[in-house]
This record gives sequence, C-alpha cells and structure tokens, in this order.
Amino acid sequence: MIVLASQSASRKAMLDAAGVPFRAAPAHVDERALEAGLAGEAPRNIALALAEAKAIAGSAANAGALVLGSDSLVDVEGRRFDKPRDRDEAAEHLRHFSGRTMQLHSAAALVRDGQLRWSGADVARLKVRPLSEAFIADYLDHEWPAVSGCVGVFRIEARGPHLFEAIEGDQFTVLGMPLLKVLAALREEGVLVA
Repeated sequence: MIVLASQSASRKAMLDAAGVPFRAAPAHVDERALEAGLAGEAPRNIALALAEAKAIAGSAANAGALVLGSDSLVDVEGRRFDKPRDRDEAAEHLRHFSGRTMQLHSAAALVRDGQLRWSGADVARLKVRPLSEAFIADYLDHEWPAVSGCVGVFRIEARGPHLFEAIEGDQFTVLGMPLLKVLAALREEGVLVA
C-alpha cells in the first residue's frame, strides 16, 4: 500500500480505478513559496519540484511508507496559471485561455523515508476554443466552485470538454497525474505485480 499525499478527487479516482492500494494523507506544502524560489524554471521542472516536495512532506509523517506526491500546472504562451483564488479570477483565466493552447504539465514523485525513489512528468496540449462572455458566465454558473481547486479551471470529467477544440496527450495527464509512468514506477518498487 502507498500513501497518496493529495486530497485530489481525480487522483484518488485514478488510483482506485487502476487497482492501486493506497490511503490518502494530504501533505501540507507552501506551494507559492516554493514556486517563488523556482522563478524562471521551466513549467515541467516546477511541477516536478512541487510533486517531490509533497511526497517528501508526506514521507515525514508516514515513516517507512512509499509516498506519492503529484502536481499539475498550466502554461499558456509562457504565462503560468495556478488554481483560481475566486470566481472572478476563474473568469479572467478563461478569458486569457480563449483561442489559445494550454499546456498542462502533470508530475508525480515517489519518496520513502525522505529519499526520492522516482519522479516523472508529462504534458498535454489543450486547444481552447474561442469563449464568449456568455459562455464563460454560464460555464461558471454550473462549474463553480467545483473548479476552484482545478488548475486550468476545468474538470475534464464534467463540463470541461466544452472548453476545447482539440486535446493532445494522455488522458491521465489531463486528469492531473502521469498515471502510466506512476504505474511503471510502482511495478519497479514492487508495489504492483510486474
């Protein structure tokens, strides 16, 4: 059994559906402070650093356990986006995404007793269709506050597909974790049957 250092419903659902034995114990990491120290880094590297920090923090509270940390971030034409602070900021994000391609970077890390055992990342490219003000208002009427905890202001398993013209990349990466890479790492660690 592993420890998932996250409260993300989609990450829990992915692990559960894949038959990975786990228990969730969210780690507490000051993500904004860590990101500030990584200014100028590539989005992939920031996502990896955040995933590793979460796994390390989770490991401190779960001695001997293999801890999985994960993080996702969105980059649109060089500008990074975090989860929206409120509905107004969510609408602002959607306006910025309109007609552009969003790069969604998802990363994961495995740590045992404070030692990094594995980390990996993947990227998905999501082409956002032009969004009208009426659509944005209607979308948020239905999806807020559920998308308040979602980088990119969407849940692909809900009304999120209405935002996009095309998606390139792994469905699990879009959901918030490079699951295929995580499963391979768990087989290497002996958690799953190879």
